[in-house]
This record gives sequence, structure tokens and C-alpha cells, in this order.
Amino acid sequence: MRYLRPLALVLVLAAILLAESVIYFGEVGDRPEERSPEGQRIVIDSRGVEVEVPAEIDRVVTISDGLILEVMTVLGVEDKLVGVGSRTFQEVDTYVFPTVEGEEFAYRDGMNTMAYLNPWTKDLPVIAEYDGGVNYEALASLRPDVVIVRLGSCTFWTNDEITQKAVDRIESLGFPTVVLYGTNFYDQPDISTLWDEVRIAGSVFGKEDEAEEVVDYLQSSIDQVTERTRNVTEDEKPDVLYFGLANVARDEGGAGNTVSLNSYESWTLENVVNAKNAFREESGYWHVISAEHVLAINPQVIVLPTDWGYHPARELYEAPYYQSLQEVEAVKNRRVVSLPYTPYDCAKRLEYPIEVMVMAWAAYPDRFEDVDLGEWVLEFYEDVYGVDRETAEGLRSAQWLDWTAEEA
Repeated sequence: MRYLRPLALVLVLAAILLAESVIYFGEVGDRPEERSPEGQRIVIDSRGVEVEVPAEIDRVVTISDGLILEVMTVLGVEDKLVGVGSRTFQEVDTYVFPTVEGEEFAYRDGMNTMAYLNPWTKDLPVIAEYDGGVNYEALASLRPDVVIVRLGSCTFWTNDEITQKAVDRIESLGFPTVVLYGTNFYDQPDISTLWDEVRIAGSVFGKEDEAEEVVDYLQSSIDQVTERTRNVTEDEKPDVLYFGLANVARDEGGAGNTVSLNSYESWTLENVVNAKNAFREESGYWHVISAEHVLAINPQVIVLPTDWGYHPARELYEAPYYQSLQEVEAVKNRRVVSLPYTPYDCAKRLEYPIEVMVMAWAAYPDRFEDVDLGEWVLEFYEDVYGVDRETAEGLRSAQWLDWTAEEA
């Protein structure tokens, strides 16, 4: 009996240790965030790195053009933001262009959705800027519980040594650092990477189910387009020019900028909208394109993104410096549309489905003739951000999309 008692004690201790190991490590197939130590949660970021974050997060610093704050806003945790990586999503803009009559036309109070919904962010400390420079002392002084960095945003546009050193330096400060890869940070574009970003951001705050609901809604919005265009034949596909009316391109002797076939924008046109990129260059990303080249390819539809400023369709119709393009089929037939105002649009955000719907509506008017584009945009804002109709209308105006109600 004297040997059995120690043996029993050993067995009891072994059982306790085994139980604790099951609690800590979880069963096979458990999500990482469910098997972290008490008071902590493990998040697997876009790098595949396991990042241990506090279960209760009160102070967040983001380096992003707005996507991370968008997700935080949808999840109801935007008040935890204490510092931002740049002011790119906080700015209020005015865009002015001349007309052939010698007048000036102005679009005022253009804003990213986050500048409109969270105007208080303009008073937050800025710890990084567009050129990738990070103020590490300012970041450290904010004592964040977690830093969320989006690579592929305008602050960290390229996947290079400078970007990696910046991430390493942020991690060396000792703050949990979750890294997201933006939509343009991959060699092969894929809409699923944007959904993964939303899921990762949700897991940081322990709101995986809510983030999945956002993903489901965004995907369903994309499905509304793909279901209507999936059976389009090659002969039916219109030539669509993604055409940034940047003044810097005009300064270089071009008419504007456009994107190559390997860009995320071209992938969207050809694989989501199921149209054809009128510009067939495969190398590079952005290209300056001349007026002569635009006339030569003669696109049936032109899509105007935010490119060094917002650009409305009427600029292409009325500005004196674009009168040489008036015989282009898209201009002549008034099939030019503008995408939402997204300052410094380096990587896609939650409004990506709006861009997709606008492009599809312009490319296939017959297939989308029953879609009230202005109403669709309002419902998108209401459903994604949980806002009322008045706020949705304010968002639509701030993103300079009122044309969708006036002309659609």
C-alpha cells in the first residue's frame, strides 16, 4: 500500500497536467485563437505568423489607408484606435477642373468613408506617412496593445527590403504586430485575399463570427455581378479602358494613366466583371497612355478611378485638354463612369463591391437595366456600416457618387 499511494499521486498529477495541456493546446482542428493562454489570443496574420495579442484590447495603432478602421467600425471597436499610419483616409478634398466654356467646375467635400463616419480621427497622432517613413518614437509613446499594419497600402506600397525592415523595427518595439497583405501585394490577384484580411482583423478583436458576416455580405454583392455576366461570350465583351485622368500624366505628355493586364484592376475587369481590358500591355502596372493610343484602341466603356484626385465623367466630356478624345466611342456614346472617391487608392477596401457594380453596370447596361445604381449604393452603405438612410446619402455624396442617382 505504501507504494500505491505515491503511484496514485503521480497518476493524479499526470491527469491534471494532461487536462491542462488539452485546455491550452485544444483539440485537433481548434482555431488558434481558442487555444491561447488565458488572457491572450493567437492570431495568424497574412504572413502565416502566429501573433499573440491581449484578449482585451483597448489601444490600437493602424498603418493603413482605411481598410482596418473600416473593419473596426463595422465590428464596433473603432473607439480603440489611438494612432494612425497616415492621414490618407482622413482628408477632405475639393477637385476643380475647367470647362471648354472657360468656367470652372468644382466637386467639394470629397471623403473616404472613414473621414465621414469617424471625423474625430483627424485629431489622432500620425506615426507614418505616404513615403513609408515611420516615427517609431511616436509609435512607442502611444503604448498600443496591438499594431495592425497593412502592406500594399500607400505607406508600404511595395514588397521590398525597406518595407520588411520597417515591419521588423515595429516588432522590435515589443508590441504585438499583426500584418495584413493588401490586394495588390500578391503576384496573382484574387478577391479572396481581401476577405482574408477582414477575417484576420476580426480575429484580432475576437469577433470572428461578425467578420464572417461582413465577408458573406461583400461576397454576395460580388455574386450579384458574376451571376449576371458569367455566360457572356467573348464577342459580347466590351473593351473597357481603366483610365486615370492624372495631371501628372498630362505633364509627361500623356492623356492619363491606365493599367496593365497583370494589375488587380485588370483582373477585376476580366475575371469579376467579365469584360475586356482595352489596354493589352502585360508588363508593369501603371502606364502613361497618350491621346493617340486611346483613340487607336477606341474603348467602348471608360472607367475613371481616383488617380491623383477625383475625376468625374464630365471632365472627360468638357475639359479643354480632352477635346481630342471626343470621337472615342465611349465618350461619344456617354459611356464613361467614375468610381468612388478613395484618396490614395493603393489597395482595395470594403467599398470594392461598389467599384465592381459600377463597372458592370457600365459594361452591360442591358443586363443591369433593372438595377437602380443610386439606390444600390445607399443600401450597400446601410448594410455594411449599419447606418440610417440620411447617413448613407451623406456617404454617397462624400464619395462623389450622386451621379449614380442623377444619371443612372
